[in-house]
Amino acid sequence: MSELRAAAETAVRQCLALEEAESCAIVTDDKREPIGDVLYEVASEITDDAVIVRYPPGATHGSEPPAPVAAAMAGADVVLAPTTKSLSHTRARTEANEAGARVATLPGITEDVFTAGLDADYESIAAHCEDVVEQVAGADEVRVTTPAGTDITFGIGDREWLSDTGIVHDAGVMSNLPAGEVFVSPETATGTFVVDGTMRPHGLLEDGHELTFEVEDGFVTQISDEEIRETVEGAAEEVGDAAYNLSELGIGTNVAVTELVGSVLLDEKAGGTVHIAIGDNAGIGGETEAPIHLDGILREPTVSADGTEVKLPRAE
Repeated sequence: MSELRAAAETAVRQCLALEEAESCAIVTDDKREPIGDVLYEVASEITDDAVIVRYPPGATHGSEPPAPVAAAMAGADVVLAPTTKSLSHTRARTEANEAGARVATLPGITEDVFTAGLDADYESIAAHCEDVVEQVAGADEVRVTTPAGTDITFGIGDREWLSDTGIVHDAGVMSNLPAGEVFVSPETATGTFVVDGTMRPHGLLEDGHELTFEVEDGFVTQISDEEIRETVEGAAEEVGDAAYNLSELGIGTNVAVTELVGSVLLDEKAGGTVHIAIGDNAGIGGETEAPIHLDGILREPTVSADGTEVKLPRAE
């Protein structure tokens, strides 16, 4: 069995638990065709009601797919979306979940990340997620510091911590694949965060290359990197201040990811890392809609919930 085929078997049979009587939509684009094809191949062996929908890659992460793609997603019991640009934070994904579909998005997936990231014990990932949620649930404030200079405090408010376990067995549930994180859309945040891991468009940052962001009252006020600043400014022309929204605090729980490789999809799941995002959070428990969702991964974080340090899952 090829590595792609084995990873697809894990995704379709274990993570999504597709059944014979269910419908399945594989949503992909022109740059991710091999992954889409192998997922469709496996799904077609389980159900006669499988389709594959392909479209040109979106302009940015969070861009809405064409209307026929959104309709296919909303009409299926199971959706797997290996795409160049993320569908995770789109109304199409949200509406598919609201219609009862269980959805796995694979944003920016490559063949290497697909095969490496699906080689994991998803029951173990779920257990690590549960442990982290128990430590942070109910906290009013969460503080993150790092040796690189991060010192930022998040006001959680009434927002709910969510888990991305990779186990997508219930109607209306969504997960990334590869999986493994606990995350929240904070109501506010103030401080500084320094990305020294992975962030688009740079990928894996070289030693000494750090991206600094200043945050006040839940909005990013300064961005050290010109390319990222221009991306956010471009989104702001469409949606105003929403583009600067501090949208997510995430904690990686996948201890099978032992080193960062330059893929945000995989690296943000690495056990013992934190990621912080800018832009849209309407699809993950927040109220801000924006055409971008930019994650930056932080190495060696210390996380405290109401002053008590959180024990982070780390590779042994």
